[in-house]
Formats: sequence, C-alpha cells, structure tokens
Amino acid sequence: MNTFQISQPKDVGQALAAGTPGARYLAGGTTLIDLMKLDVETPRQVVDINKLPLSSVEELPDGGLKIGALVRNAALARHPAVVAKYAVLSEALLSGASAQLRNMATTGGNLLQRTRCVYFRDTAMACNKRVPGSGCPAVGGHNRMLAILGTSEQCIATNPSDMNVALMALEATIHLKSAQGERGVPIAEFFLLPGTTPQRENLLAPGELVTHVTLPAMPAGTKSGYLKLRDRASYEFALASAAVVVRVDGGKVQHVRVALGGVGTRPWRSLEAEKFLTGKPAEATHFRAAAEAALRGAHPQTENGFKVELAKRCLTHTLSLVTA
Repeated sequence: MNTFQISQPKDVGQALAAGTPGARYLAGGTTLIDLMKLDVETPRQVVDINKLPLSSVEELPDGGLKIGALVRNAALARHPAVVAKYAVLSEALLSGASAQLRNMATTGGNLLQRTRCVYFRDTAMACNKRVPGSGCPAVGGHNRMLAILGTSEQCIATNPSDMNVALMALEATIHLKSAQGERGVPIAEFFLLPGTTPQRENLLAPGELVTHVTLPAMPAGTKSGYLKLRDRASYEFALASAAVVVRVDGGKVQHVRVALGGVGTRPWRSLEAEKFLTGKPAEATHFRAAAEAALRGAHPQTENGFKVELAKRCLTHTLSLVTA
C-alpha cells in the first residue's frame, strides 16, 4: 500500500473541498481498502466521510424513500419501510457479502463497488479497466464469473453488486453533489457500458460525492423480490440474479420492472422482458418467454456459456415466486 494522507471533514462542504484530483472518499472501506492493499487503487489523499450527516433513511411525502449515502447495508435491509415497501432491496442486501461486511458497507460505497475480475485485481496482469490500452486477458482467459451482457472487446468484467440490481428494478435516482452544484441521475443512466472506455464505470465526476438515493413510491398492489444463484450459500458473488417489481391485476401483468445481476457489465435492466410481459397473463410460459427475450443479446465467453440458461431460469423462477 502506498503512502497517503487522510482527512476527516465534518460537513459536506469540507468534504467537497478535500475531494481534489487523486483523492478518494472513504466510507465503510470494504472495497477501497482492499484495492489499496492490492495497489489497484493508489490515492494520494483519502477523505474519511463517516462524520457527515448522510446516515438517515427518510420516508418522503410522496410515499417514496430517501436513503443517505452512509446508511449501512445491514441497517437498510432491516429498516421497516424497506421491508414493508421495497422487499426486493431488503432481500438483495441480505444476500450480499457477510453479516460483518454488511455492518460496514454503505449505500454510496455499494453503488461504486468495483468488479471482482481477477485480472483487474492483479496488477501483474493486463487490464483495460485498470490501465487503458493494456488489453483484456479475460477474453479467452478465466471468465467463468464474468459478463455475458453489455460486453465489449475491451472489457467483460461483471458489476458485482446485489444492491444495485434491486435499485435498478426500483428505478432509483442517485443524488450527487460537487463544488459546481447538485444533480440527480436516474440509475439507468448512472452506470456506463465499457465500450472503448472501460476505465469509466459511471457518471461520477472527479471530486463529486454521492449524498443520497431516492426511491419512487410503489403503486398499490405491487410486489417485489430478489433471487440470487451462486456457488455457495453465503459470502459469494452471483452467477446470476434477478430483481423483479411487478403488479398483477385481473390475472394480467400491469406493471413490471426486471433487472439482472451477475451477467452484465452493469446492473442489467431488461426492457425486452418488461415489454413482453406487460398486459400478458401472469403464467409460467410467459415468464419463460420473457427470460428468453432478456438473454437474447447475450455473448458468452469460453467458460461462462452456462450463465445464459442459468439467468433464464433465475428470472423465470423469480417472476413465479413474486406473482404466486
């Protein structure tokens, strides 16, 4: 780990002033500290933001929810409003990492969680995400855990978060603050595809801080759920996962949002599955057809072709569970 300076601002203004080029904000540290130990991240300045007033969950007048960037994953998963209204988010959070890590990990940090691709985390290997232009040995290499949707010749790394998949299905808005002002970014626009610039994973600008996330109110009668398939029962990243938000009226799907995890270079919203399901009877045959639509654009690699069928079955089963 390289030498660095650390500061601990007491308010957001001080934090933004300290967020100079080359600095990193530190919250729970469950990703950043690991990457610093590996010399993947080498910030000259670390800004500890844990004293900032960003750790509350508030129910909004319109029925939505405001989640501070420093809310710990464990607390958010158990919050009464989340359990009652946003089951998909609670289930996704509880399926992630371990209890100890959930006690430390934060909402903002989870949004910015970086890939677990072995080539990205090994500085002895080439990686376009870490060193642009150096190559992507995962293509044709060890890629069992990597993406089949949203890939490019430059990068096939998977977004590792469970929380982000649920937030995608819930159509969350990410609120950012910088010295230039504040902005809210829909989560569908926040995460970027690798394309030819895999080193840029999201719209966050240098020195910009995630302050909170807002969730829209759920329409009456809406149900949601999250299913994660993995190699072992705990402390493991998804091979495939599905987050579903759905409202069935008169036996037909009237509202549906679908997001997939473990298979995309970003949390993967499937507009194709949603379009197919809307207005159709909530039946297993239609769920399977929607899953086929969701994976139609998949580009499996040498070791992860099994993910195509696995993701289809995961989504089909999740829709069946949520609409039962």
